[in-house]
Parts: sequence; C-alpha cells; structure tokens
Amino acid sequence: MADKSERDGCFGFFFKLLGIGPGARSGVTQNVLPYRLRDNFLSAAELAFFRVLQQAVGQSYSINHKVRLWDVLYVPRSDDSRTHENKIRSKHVDFLLCDPTTMQPVLAIELDDTTHNRKDRQDRDAFVDKAFAAAALSILHIKAARAYSITEVQEQIAAVLPDTATFLSSPPPLPQESSEPSCSKCHTTMVRRKAAKGVHAGKRFWACVNYPNCREIIGID
Repeated sequence: MADKSERDGCFGFFFKLLGIGPGARSGVTQNVLPYRLRDNFLSAAELAFFRVLQQAVGQSYSINHKVRLWDVLYVPRSDDSRTHENKIRSKHVDFLLCDPTTMQPVLAIELDDTTHNRKDRQDRDAFVDKAFAAAALSILHIKAARAYSITEVQEQIAAVLPDTATFLSSPPPLPQESSEPSCSKCHTTMVRRKAAKGVHAGKRFWACVNYPNCREIIGID
C-alpha cells in the first residue's frame, strides 16, 4: 500500500492539471507564454512620416517597416562570413521601399531622430551605410520632424533614385503638403486652435482632433 507522501504526490499532480492547489496560479496555466502586443510598433514620429511617405510614393513602391538587415543582405560563404553575419543580425532600417511586383528592395530609409547624434549611433549608421553600399542598395537618411512636406520627401527620394523622379512628381491626387503635426498620444493629425480666454487668450496652438478625450497640445505662439 502506497504511503502518504506517494499519495500526496499523485493527488498533487492531478490537482495541478485541474488548476487546483499551490502549484497552480489562479486561472492561468503554466503553459501560457508571457508575450504581449506592443502599442508602439511605430513611434509617433515614424507614423507621421509613414503617412507622408505613403502619399509621396503612391502605388510606385511597397513600403515595409522595421526590416532587419539580415532579411535584406546576405554574406557569401568565406572563412569570416559568420563574423559579418553577426554584425547585421540585430540591426534594422526604419523603412524599405520595394518594387510592388517583385518585392525587390529598392531604397532603405532611416528616420534620424536626436539619438542619431550619439557617437555609438553614428558608428552604427556609418556601418549600415557601408553595408548597403557594398550590396549596391541605396539608403536615404531623413531628419525626424513634427511635420513633413510630401514634395520635399519626393525630391529627396528622386535625388537618390533619379529614375523615379518622373512618376514620383505625379502621384495620385492627394494633398501636396502635410503641415499638421501628429499627436504623440493618439497618432492622429492635430488641428490649429486659438485660446479664447484665460492667461493664454489669443495665442494659437495645435490640438488633437480627439479633444476632449485627448488634451495633447503643441504651442505655436
């Protein structure tokens, strides 16, 4: 006949299967993985630029986000190929324009915010630029801003890819300029307002279109 410790062990095993007892957490099995969906896949600056980029290239290119260099480049087999592979495994570019039919990469775009002023980021950027140059793939650096001009983005792309100048200058009918900043909380465009009263009466500011649910503002005056 089984002693008490053996019986407790058997019962404990079945209790855990049923989610009962000290070995089980309330309503959660031990097989549930701890992953959660990010709310900030694109930052506010990246999302604002993406919207302008969509209008700048229209249907001419497919726009891809946060693409690893490892998915774009490869290293021919050699004695030191593993070393070069390791250098690109964890690096990515913010946007990658591809041919919409073949999905062949055409242009990498980096949105440079203030972090790119750091020495380590500058060294990283220099390496990425050299890596793309070695693979004969162009890369364009655009300074992060609150608002972007569609026409200026088209001109910057055309300067790197001269063959695209003709069809980028005639995109589908869309607003030609985007001067409204993006709300950092809602990631939507903001509208121009003027304070009617209070200490700021008469002053202009940008307000989120979701007011009063969102009260984010950007001063103008």
